[in-house]
Amino acid sequence: MYELTIKSDFASAHFVRGYPGNCKDLHGHTWKVEVTLESGRLDTTGMVVDFKVIKQQLKDFLKHMDHVCLNDLAYFKTANPTTENLAQYIFDEFGKVCQPLKVKKVRVWESETSDVTYYK
Repeated sequence: MYELTIKSDFASAHFVRGYPGNCKDLHGHTWKVEVTLESGRLDTTGMVVDFKVIKQQLKDFLKHMDHVCLNDLAYFKTANPTTENLAQYIFDEFGKVCQPLKVKKVRVWESETSDVTYYK
């Protein structure tokens, strides 16, 4: 089995509904995203996938979250846009984009000292 990890980032705002502290108010982050994919196969050139291709797919996927308020996106109208829910969202939705590769885990940083990893 092979694991391949790619990284990207995007900037967006959010607020956490029902939170008793400062995060209840609108604020922003430059989110760092790390996606680990797995595959048991290599292509004819000996690669799981071309890094250039899969990094572009992740960048394109994250575009709809860049420079917006996450709370305005359909998914986050019901799910609070916490780092935990953001990691799960990327895991599930990017997993549809990168098939036949399988997302193994997603790690999201909201700051240099705070991150969440989601996996199933």
